[in-house]
Amino acid sequence: MVSSDSASEYYNQPVEERTNLYNDRYNISSLKLMADGSLGARSAWMLEDYSDQPGHTGDPRMTDEEAYTLVKEAAEAGFQVNTHCIGDAANHQILNAYEKVINELGLKDHRFAIEHSQVVALEDIPRFAKLGVIPSMQFVHATSDKNMAEDRVGPERIKGAYAWRKMIDSGSIIPNGTDAPVELVNPYHGLYAAITRMDRDGEPAGGWYPDECLTKEEALRAYTIWGAYAQFEENDIGSIESGKHADFVIIDRDYMNCPDNELKDINAQMTVIAGEVVYTAPGFSLNK
Repeated sequence: MVSSDSASEYYNQPVEERTNLYNDRYNISSLKLMADGSLGARSAWMLEDYSDQPGHTGDPRMTDEEAYTLVKEAAEAGFQVNTHCIGDAANHQILNAYEKVINELGLKDHRFAIEHSQVVALEDIPRFAKLGVIPSMQFVHATSDKNMAEDRVGPERIKGAYAWRKMIDSGSIIPNGTDAPVELVNPYHGLYAAITRMDRDGEPAGGWYPDECLTKEEALRAYTIWGAYAQFEENDIGSIESGKHADFVIIDRDYMNCPDNELKDINAQMTVIAGEVVYTAPGFSLNK
């Protein structure tokens, strides 16, 4: 954990020295806190004992007071706060800390986020939208964890795990990422997981808890405009519109209309960032 003294130099760094860097492609406007560990290692912090390890609730990284203090100091220094939370106790603790700081400082557009929001108590899910806290989730985690997750948390708590549909239906958006290098960096695997809830071998047939699946449009938004919004850049990136950076990719099939099982096999043919072609697949030509 970084102490307040050692963090003060970073907090006090002039905004112009940490934003709009490298032709406006790199901004340091948020910081990340760690509230717990991982579900696989049983270090995610749970409200109740692990179903497959009685007497163990995981490993919290902060006391409630420490969480509140760190969030408040960061917010007062002008930073957005993103906190790693896997277990339902960690999510609950950080929602409480965020709520206290939001109310004390009168924050209106903070866009605080919880990274992963992986196992959340059902009663805490609506709090994300109510507080304006963004559940930043990685869709491939569900398909990677499906073989052990329910063993860890049991049949009731699993209802609030990887709960994308419940989050969206309660009013939240979900910016998605790959969580590389924990997972493969390929974004099309994430799109496939979001829409099918199946792993790349097509298991389980019909999807794992398929009621939590997203639509193709929602999954695409999660990788584009919702991600831009989560980092205060929705006016510059995240969609193809006049006045925004020309960021786009040409792919080898029709994303909206191809069969769901083909999504994982999509390949980029050309990538353009801020109007500059930065990648062209071998043999690809716009003239073909």
